[in-house]
Amino acid sequence: MTVSGVVVSSQPLDNIVNSSGTVLASESVDLAAEDAGRVESILFKEGAHVRKNDLLVKINDGDLLAQLKKTELQIQLATDLAERQKRLLETGNTSKEQYDIATSTLATLKADRENLIASIRRRQILAPFDGVVGLRYVSEGSYVSPATRIASVQKINPLKVDFAIPEKYAGKVRVGDLVNFHSDETNQQFSGTVYAIEPEIEPTTRTVQLRAMSDNKGERIFPGGYVHVELRLKEPGGALMIPTQAIIPVLKGQTVLVRKNGVVAVVPVKTGIRTPSAVQVIDGLSVGDTVLTTGILQLRPGMPVNVTVKQ
Repeated sequence: MTVSGVVVSSQPLDNIVNSSGTVLASESVDLAAEDAGRVESILFKEGAHVRKNDLLVKINDGDLLAQLKKTELQIQLATDLAERQKRLLETGNTSKEQYDIATSTLATLKADRENLIASIRRRQILAPFDGVVGLRYVSEGSYVSPATRIASVQKINPLKVDFAIPEKYAGKVRVGDLVNFHSDETNQQFSGTVYAIEPEIEPTTRTVQLRAMSDNKGERIFPGGYVHVELRLKEPGGALMIPTQAIIPVLKGQTVLVRKNGVVAVVPVKTGIRTPSAVQVIDGLSVGDTVLTTGILQLRPGMPVNVTVKQ
């Protein structure tokens, strides 16, 4: 008989693992005041893009500014007094104790000034990073405390995707592996790479949690969305792949027919990863073996056979 066959060779193989995931903002924070007070001005528009350190909300700081002005005047007087005490000490007309008291008073007032400046800064809410500000929950004139939610800021370019894979792939996944994902709602395809792997297997689900980063320049997808994820795991050193139709199921496993010395031989095999058209052979075949893909039902072990090799 003349049949078709393929010569076994080592080929690159991507092991695709399917999962479901959740889209997350790369950075996310709820804006809140560090000190309680009345909202003096709101300087952002809901849904607008903001830059890092943009002033978003200012809380009334009139009392602190008044204290700062008073402290500045006191520092000026204390500086003059410290200079006079220094000159008097140099001429021996005052004691070292009086000079130390003057310099200590000046240092204390300067510390008070720094404390007031820090308190004034706490009355200003700045954007912590570049992003998009969400809906606001307060108005100008509102009294807010550190527990009051003012708004949120989300950095949605790039985005993160959280997903999990079965325990058996834990030793194969690597940082940098390619991830493709899509949403049923938008039918848009996205890609990214794994950048973090949870170093623990979840005991209840026996899965490993992964996190990927994906570009989202057009802001086509938003945090909180559900996506289907395809993780591509690289098989090191390549794999022996043969057409799916060459596999013959038997009672105790699987076999293939090969040509050896011009005749048909039956070889038990152990298979691994499957693709739509091929299957990986883990054990039983070697590079260079000729596997038969047609006429399988008519062939018997020991029959002479001619093989037309196909790529």
